[in-house]
Amino acid sequence: MLIWPTAAWIVALVLAFALSVFATWFGIAYATRRRLFDLPGRRRSHSIPTPRGGGIGIALSVLFSLVVFAGWTQSLGGKTVAALFVALMLVALVGWVDDHRGLKASTRFAAHCVAALIALGVPAAAGFAYLAGQEIVMYGAVCAMVLIATVWSINLHNFMDGIDGLLALQALFVLIAVAVLFAHAGSRTEAECIALVAVAVAGFVPFNFPHARIFMGDIGSGLIGLLIALAVLWQMTTPRIALASGVVSCSAFVTDATCTLLLRVLLGRRWYSAHREHLYQWLVRCGWSHVRVVTLYMGWNLLVVLPVVCWMNWMPEVVSANALIAPVQPAGIGAAAAVYALAVALWWSGKRWCMVTVVARRLHAAA
Repeated sequence: MLIWPTAAWIVALVLAFALSVFATWFGIAYATRRRLFDLPGRRRSHSIPTPRGGGIGIALSVLFSLVVFAGWTQSLGGKTVAALFVALMLVALVGWVDDHRGLKASTRFAAHCVAALIALGVPAAAGFAYLAGQEIVMYGAVCAMVLIATVWSINLHNFMDGIDGLLALQALFVLIAVAVLFAHAGSRTEAECIALVAVAVAGFVPFNFPHARIFMGDIGSGLIGLLIALAVLWQMTTPRIALASGVVSCSAFVTDATCTLLLRVLLGRRWYSAHREHLYQWLVRCGWSHVRVVTLYMGWNLLVVLPVVCWMNWMPEVVSANALIAPVQPAGIGAAAAVYALAVALWWSGKRWCMVTVVARRLHAAA
């Protein structure tokens, strides 16, 4: 395996950032010319027509980085690179079409399942070659759960892309956190690869926050969901990184999206339909600005997630083997459970406060 020289890596970072910025700027002009706007409405959290599809910059930058990185370092097998490229292209293409003319939810879901199978199929098949008997059944069950989690990641990040800057900054936080964990563990190649993805997202941020000139669209949100799922899985199979680090890093989005979905199912609502029931959307309905809501979510990341992840990875019993197929001590599982328990409690409290506030405002307006 070739080692990526520092100078070459810096050049790659600059090119990836520049490509993301230029393609996003082009996306604004293209969407405006084609009249691809998200219009204000009952299920929207913005007040003015805004172009969509800006995630094209992220997509092009990530695909460029994947090809350059794999070609230079030769750290990924040819089949793995091809599978990743096809999976990312499929999610991006489905999102691009959906941004233009809309697709059925079933069509999008099927495409996301296929993309996840393609991305995970090569490494999963390699794992089966070393197992036999009951181990194959257990490993197959793990692979099925990983597949479900990956498809959910694609969709939940799409659900959470509803206000200015929230998804882009959350993705940037998670990717930087995972890259730093790789670097701390001595996995330089992995850290540099994730950093290139983070730079692609960073190029989009100035166009989307604090006031959105363009929305990411399904092409960006779906792609980010797949990338974060793969980054977290990659981290979980890397020695010297606490098993639950990536899962804790994603806790804000996973909690809001999952709890909202489960609540809608329990209430008998059409859970697959568009809605404004996520906590971040309720906060906007209560009069909070987009910047204030984003600050709240980033505050959770910096004040809760970051200290917990740091503590988990400075523990002496940090994972030292392949966490998905080897019997290891899953360092930080208890801390991760505590983080999610706190997140769910705060989510529930926040939803109740929002509903009471909205009802009180309606009563006051009626009076």
